[in-house]
Amino acid sequence: MRFPLQGHYIYIWTYLVREGCITEFVREYGPDGAWVKLFRGAIGYLGTELMRDRENPRRFVTIDRWESREAFETFRTQKAAEFESIDRHCERFTTEETHIGRFEPL
Repeated sequence: MRFPLQGHYIYIWTYLVREGCITEFVREYGPDGAWVKLFRGAIGYLGTELMRDRENPRRFVTIDRWESREAFETFRTQKAAEFESIDRHCERFTTEETHIGRFEPL
């Protein structure tokens, strides 16, 4: 069974959130948070999903969807300063951040 892909370039991270910081983490990484607000202005951005692990409520995954690798890379180049600023602000919410990878459908 094939699942429909909403984007041609998928960027995935997993996070372990500090005790007491889940509310702030979800606010910043959720659908109205700082990350999505930054991404929304980019050409080729298709959406972000924030998911929580059912077995470990402190573990989250973000899946960012882009039309293409080029769209994502253009965004990263054009918005590097804003991206780094949000990243520095949000790092206090996590004990661990792991880049799972960048994926394209076959």
